[in-house]
Amino acid sequence: MEMFLVGGAVRDALLGLPVQDRDWVVVGATPKSLIDKGFLPVGKDFPVFLDPVTHEEVALARTERKTGTGYHGFQFHTDPGVTLEEDLIRRDLTINAMARGEDGVLVDPYGGQRDLAAKVLRHVSPAFAEDPVRILRLARFAARFGEFSVAPETMALMRGMVEAGEADALVAERVWQEIARGLMEAFPARMIEILRDCGALARIAPEIDRLFGVPQPEAHHPEIDTGAHLLLVLAACARMDAPLPVRYAALCHDLGKGTTPEAEWPRHLAHESRSVELAAAMSQRWRVPSDCKELAELTAREHTNVHRSLELGPEARLRLLERCDALRRPERFAQMLLACECDARGRAGLQDRDYPQRAALLADLAAVQSVDQAAISAAALAAGKKGPAIGQAITEARKAALRNADAGRPGKD
Repeated sequence: MEMFLVGGAVRDALLGLPVQDRDWVVVGATPKSLIDKGFLPVGKDFPVFLDPVTHEEVALARTERKTGTGYHGFQFHTDPGVTLEEDLIRRDLTINAMARGEDGVLVDPYGGQRDLAAKVLRHVSPAFAEDPVRILRLARFAARFGEFSVAPETMALMRGMVEAGEADALVAERVWQEIARGLMEAFPARMIEILRDCGALARIAPEIDRLFGVPQPEAHHPEIDTGAHLLLVLAACARMDAPLPVRYAALCHDLGKGTTPEAEWPRHLAHESRSVELAAAMSQRWRVPSDCKELAELTAREHTNVHRSLELGPEARLRLLERCDALRRPERFAQMLLACECDARGRAGLQDRDYPQRAALLADLAAVQSVDQAAISAAALAAGKKGPAIGQAITEARKAALRNADAGRPGKD
């Protein structure tokens, strides 16, 4: 029995990156022999075990055969005669198909080290085409390793997969899992570019794909193209280390511009409400978690109001806070403002622009939060007021708090 460290741990060590997870493949063993040594079986689809000492995953070397469509259409074969090279050839990319023995010797039968040096993402074998999830995984790796290119033959293979309908067999959970991980990488825009180049974006997210080629007013968007703007916004999210809900909100904030009639270009009147509907539909299709879904819809609806909030009076700003449920959900409101700032910075040549709206609205929220509702309610009750009158008294106090906040701001009366 021989054990080999495989996959991402080998790749990241060669790149000088921190190794997060260590996966092992064992050659020359059976499930019984591992169990006899104290390994704990945990695999459902194929034999995977936990090491009794390190608790790291150990899998039997295996081969696989395509038996149906999609991600689950595989039959796995394991026995002590399966070689390490046979196990590695079933993996997706050459940079993930390397192993290192317990003696420290690198095993690289498919040129992974060469492709690391050349910064190329290349499929190991034609078997890549049997699993549509690999399209998403490659796009995610492109988002992680932003300087890596995709080998032309690999891009051609992915395009063929999309044309053959393999992308249509992707299940929602896997799509969201890979999209979410890709959004959190250092270069999330690369994921969208790769998916679009191979045609997969049009199949899994037509709402996003149709943004490309749609113009916007140059005065506000020097990059003009709505799709190009989206890529810049995602880059801004990465620069600002935004959390996943913010990045997903950024992905969805302008979806409505893709449905603007050409006769109305480059203006996009009422794109906000269309963006909300499209974001909701995409979130439902991908089964997106509620925190991401809610923030995406909120940002789509209110981002233009946030952008012009410095022009609004106290009454309008209070209505904005109330629509956003900012008093009850202050953390979500703060995330929406961050998404809006990423939107403002996601414009050609304006990446470092100031965005005072975010700080100003957070100050507005603090001012409104400082209003003592209990004291106002008690005073109103003592004066014989009831119900709506008490609510109106609280509203007037909040407006007054915003007027006081304005008094200390430059440019405000």
